[in-house]
Amino acid sequence: MSGQDPPVNRPAAKPRPKTGPATPPAVPPTALPPPVQALPSVGPPAPITATPESARRVKANELGLVPVLMYHRIVGKRHASIDRTPAAVRAELVRLAKEGYVPVTAREFVRGEINIPAGSHPVVLTFDDGHESHFALDERGMPAKDTAVAIIYDVAKKYPDFRPVATFWINSRPFGLENVKQQEQAVRWLIERGFEVGNHTWGHPDLRAIPPKRAREQIARGERLLQRLGVTDSETFALPFGSRPRGKTSKTGKWGGTGYDYKGVFLAGAEPSLSPHHKKLDRGSIQRIQSNGKKGECRRWCSKYWLDWLAKHPDQRYTADGDPARISIPRQLQGNIAVKGSRQVNAY
Repeated sequence: MSGQDPPVNRPAAKPRPKTGPATPPAVPPTALPPPVQALPSVGPPAPITATPESARRVKANELGLVPVLMYHRIVGKRHASIDRTPAAVRAELVRLAKEGYVPVTAREFVRGEINIPAGSHPVVLTFDDGHESHFALDERGMPAKDTAVAIIYDVAKKYPDFRPVATFWINSRPFGLENVKQQEQAVRWLIERGFEVGNHTWGHPDLRAIPPKRAREQIARGERLLQRLGVTDSETFALPFGSRPRGKTSKTGKWGGTGYDYKGVFLAGAEPSLSPHHKKLDRGSIQRIQSNGKKGECRRWCSKYWLDWLAKHPDQRYTADGDPARISIPRQLQGNIAVKGSRQVNAY
């Protein structure tokens, strides 16, 4: 990455999805027997102590850009521009794995807790709306075929360094489940395996189009749902349609005795995010990239374009040094670190 700031594009508004039939879930998460086979898991890499010399060898740049990818429904036949097919999602995740990307959750990203192997790149996989195509279990107690979780595990089986985690931001009906007990079991299943479940408001309104008090109500009701389902560390929030309410309502607020104070608020487009260590990162407006090809508006705003761009500009993307206790960067970028002294800096 050069000493200049990365290119800034105007975020594209998240399109409102059209209604249409979706792929039905196989079997909703419920009190099923344990899985018939072990699911892949990737623990933290072997600890190392990064030095300027080791950072230089892997061309570490922990102030580089991070793709935060945004997914919605996963369906066999697309009915809206933001829908993706299982084959398209699988192909994109395989590409990420082949290019050395390792998933981290949105919560880990905003905390700056990026503990991935030296030379690899973080990617944040985010799924909006808690759709049934994101998570369900089959009759064996395994993630149902072609759901987001199943696809993530399939890729992790083939590419052992691809850490099977993601963030699911839910509304009032998580994963298409009506039964509260089943909702609790679904959320617990995900959290126990390292996934993050967070708030996407109660009813998915355009928060900019309603009074601030109603916006706070929508966010707080989403928080109450998460608390009821066992989420104790709600630190991130995704704005419906990427639309910010007036004032600071999206990041902090209170309604009906329920308060919230997020470490990170995520938009709906349309470029890679700055590093969590970068002094210019606005944690109340974190950029995401819509998962899609390169047609129409997506010629410049969606995942195919940006992954191609990052592949052509490897010096601009976040490359890890393998040591989460240190920040490794090219020497000319020292002035861009957010909080000097919080971690040891390896400048080379």
